[in-house]
Amino acid sequence: MIVTDRQKILVIKLGALGDFIQAAGPFAAIRRHHAEAEITLLTAPAFVDFASSSPWFDKVEIDRRPKALQISAWLELRAWLRNSGFTRIYDLQTSDRSGFYFKLFWPGSTPDWSGIAPGCSHPHSNTRRDLMHTVERQQEQLSMAGVAGVEPGNFSWTEADINKFALTEKFALLIPGGAQHRPDKRWPVEQYTALIRHLVSRDIQPVLLGGIDELSLLTELASSDPLAVSLAGRTSIADLFALAQKAQIAIGNDTGPMHAAAASGCKTIVLYSSASDPALCAQRGPDVTILREDNLSDITPDRVIDLLEA
Repeated sequence: MIVTDRQKILVIKLGALGDFIQAAGPFAAIRRHHAEAEITLLTAPAFVDFASSSPWFDKVEIDRRPKALQISAWLELRAWLRNSGFTRIYDLQTSDRSGFYFKLFWPGSTPDWSGIAPGCSHPHSNTRRDLMHTVERQQEQLSMAGVAGVEPGNFSWTEADINKFALTEKFALLIPGGAQHRPDKRWPVEQYTALIRHLVSRDIQPVLLGGIDELSLLTELASSDPLAVSLAGRTSIADLFALAQKAQIAIGNDTGPMHAAAASGCKTIVLYSSASDPALCAQRGPDVTILREDNLSDITPDRVIDLLEA
């Protein structure tokens, strides 16, 4: 038996959900560029199942994110990085944390490294990189590392059975939550309530999506009409894509699940305030509309309904 050594590649992408989804094009491009290599993803626990089912990676490892004084955890991470035999590392997180991982190879040789860590072999050297949209920024980073042909993310491989949710034939996804410490990114409850009533008048079931930490918000909104349903904390990432592929429309704040809706091809309306800049992070997909006002309360339900009916 002939044994051949496969090149070993590491991709670092920790989150959040929207950033992870917008890295799908780079993930696929790295897979094509290193078709015969063993590719490992280092990521957050929330993305392990989804990434493991994807066609992009051979292995998926969890970043335990050791804190500053957790010396043994840092030594364990350092040993894993140094002993895994990676010949090239793509840092698609490009954060202070992931950049510090480059320093864990000292002293000694470092693998080829694409990112922004000082001294790395393939730096993304554009000084205006922080002014680029996430998608174009990652495309340029990989181009500078010799990886061309980064295409929009393709999620046709995703599978999930949404029959378990027992929804009506016609439904719309509403995503009213977001980071709790960013209330200025949330459209007011009364606006969502008006939208729910309009959808019900059109015999479209309002389906509210969000994490378990948004249970009270989604329960409050679902109580505004018997047809509305909350799926708070009940959906996987694969479920988000499957639901969006069947939905009439997805409407919501600038938050992670809206990236899944947009990338799935669903008609998507995203509501932005001055708290985030769509030029840097807007959802991408074939049918995405961005509505933006400095104060989200200035976006009236009628404006959203007009787009819904268009």
